[in-house]
Amino acid sequence: MAASESLLDKLDGLEARFQEVSLLITDPSVISDMKRFVKLNREYRDLEPVVAARKEYIQLQESIAEARELLSESDPEMRQMAREELDSATARLPQLEEEIKQMLIPADPQDDKDVIMEIRGGTGGDEAALFAGDLFRMYCKYFETKGWKYAVSSCSEGTAGGFKEIIFTVTGEKVYGTLKYESGVHRVQRVPVTETQGRIHTSAATVAVLPEADAFEVEINEGEIKWDTFRSGGAGGQNVNKVESGVRLRYNWKNPNTGVVEEILIECTETRDQPKNKERALSRLRTMIYDREHQKYMDDIAARRKTMVSTGDRSAKIRTYNFPQGRITDHRINYTIYNLPAFMDGDIQDCIDKLTIAENAERMKESEM
Repeated sequence: MAASESLLDKLDGLEARFQEVSLLITDPSVISDMKRFVKLNREYRDLEPVVAARKEYIQLQESIAEARELLSESDPEMRQMAREELDSATARLPQLEEEIKQMLIPADPQDDKDVIMEIRGGTGGDEAALFAGDLFRMYCKYFETKGWKYAVSSCSEGTAGGFKEIIFTVTGEKVYGTLKYESGVHRVQRVPVTETQGRIHTSAATVAVLPEADAFEVEINEGEIKWDTFRSGGAGGQNVNKVESGVRLRYNWKNPNTGVVEEILIECTETRDQPKNKERALSRLRTMIYDREHQKYMDDIAARRKTMVSTGDRSAKIRTYNFPQGRITDHRINYTIYNLPAFMDGDIQDCIDKLTIAENAERMKESEM
């Protein structure tokens, strides 16, 4: 009983906060403060399912109490109905308590954000670039199943195919919260197409998933940005060759964590419209600065945890794709399956689900300490 009372106390507190936020987001002074308004709206959305769960939790407790009283009725049909209601409610209650405990784990405020993803061929030369291309195709297939949209910002193709580097944006619902587990080194073991002796080679590609920064989260002096324009290369007809739609920005940024000033260089040839390319280059600049400024925060979190699922450490080997055995192994959770063709065709949700469960289990332990 004490445990359920403690849980209800927490839910009551969140219900009170929900009512407070409901009033605040209609306050004209809050609406005029975009940064605060967006933050409160996000909190409102996060609290809605908790409030709904609280309502169900109270109703279940009331149903159990009423059913127990009705068990003493003289009418056999009434007692039977009460017994069925009691069985149903007592079976649902522990399930709901577990769901609520998951909801009460402090959410990562970045989970709702769209992302900028970077895939780079690592060790392995042409084979690494080919594998980077395979990973990009795998993710694109996965985005289709989620109904997410993606757009390539820039890319550098490998000499034998694939990509030395490809950078793209992904937009949709809870994109960062889903894809953040993909950051790290992805290793592939297979016979390259260039291998004449049939020997298995090991290559790697790195994936970085960066939460896209909102305009008000990063301070940029746009007057200090140096812009260049150039003609976009590749296919696309005469317009691409004649119109300088590609943009390049240079920006000197001082890292607040180290005090070091570094030049950030970004190119964008995503569209044939120069203003749109400028807008998207600015978005990438904000995201890069946001990511670097928050790296110390991510490092502190990693240092506090004994085991990590989502570390933000892009140098950590997270997954191996073994083509001869048709095997995928995620080293963070000892997850191994033998459906590599389907996995490479975008069927990666089961792996992400298990990573999410493992991460939530870690965070639940931390919240109970």
